[in-house]
Amino acid sequence: MIRTAAVLVLLTAVVALGATERLYLKDGTYQLTREYQVLQDRVRYYSTERGDWEEIPLDLVDLDRSKKEAAERQTQLETDAKAQAEEDAAVRAARQQVEQIPVENGAYYIQGEQLQAIKVAESKIVNNKKRSVLKMLSPIPLVPGKATVELDAEHAAFRVMADRPEFYFRLSDYEQFGIVKLAAKKGVRVVENLSIVSLQGHRDVDEQQEIVPTFKKQEADLLYRIWPEKPLEPGEYALIQFTPGKVNPQIWDFGVDRSK
Repeated sequence: MIRTAAVLVLLTAVVALGATERLYLKDGTYQLTREYQVLQDRVRYYSTERGDWEEIPLDLVDLDRSKKEAAERQTQLETDAKAQAEEDAAVRAARQQVEQIPVENGAYYIQGEQLQAIKVAESKIVNNKKRSVLKMLSPIPLVPGKATVELDAEHAAFRVMADRPEFYFRLSDYEQFGIVKLAAKKGVRVVENLSIVSLQGHRDVDEQQEIVPTFKKQEADLLYRIWPEKPLEPGEYALIQFTPGKVNPQIWDFGVDRSK
């Protein structure tokens, strides 16, 4: 607090040092001055146009208007200095926050000063013929037809109360990423629906996800901050990293609860 106050005083003083004021005359004109003094029946002022001290009869000067404008200018200087100090403080706080993020890839949630790592979820591909655990690093045998990528349980263990939560996302590779809303089913949550078509011996996969519109800001190489554009409704969500068509999502699930 003391440091912020000192910054405000310094910024205001620096701006005011080179400020030029208007010494208004009663005929509506004005003289540009760096400072002026009222001396009985005259006003002595430093003319910034001529670079010298000059004097003018007091009864020709509109002191009320001159003082009012000077006061308004000072108030604006203080307001601008305060805004700049707050912006600088926010930048420093954001930089310190980024420095907290571990080097390991994953999703992280910061609430206040507390950093929480979100556990990566284990997902499964489910179709009419079999249920198989989704392998991230090896090809997945996909059977033509409809399938879903699912997470066990109807609710995520990790919960947030904020309706516009902010996350840090350190990617493992240059892939797409985002937030998706999960569809609830009995005992599971559906991350995405798959349509698998066999074309000349190859599998073509159409992935359908309920993508949440988000803002994204890159903080460092492979490190991003992500948050929803609009408040989230209470429900089940996930952060995902994926390559379209490869069915290789990495998933970090979370739930949004309404604050009471």
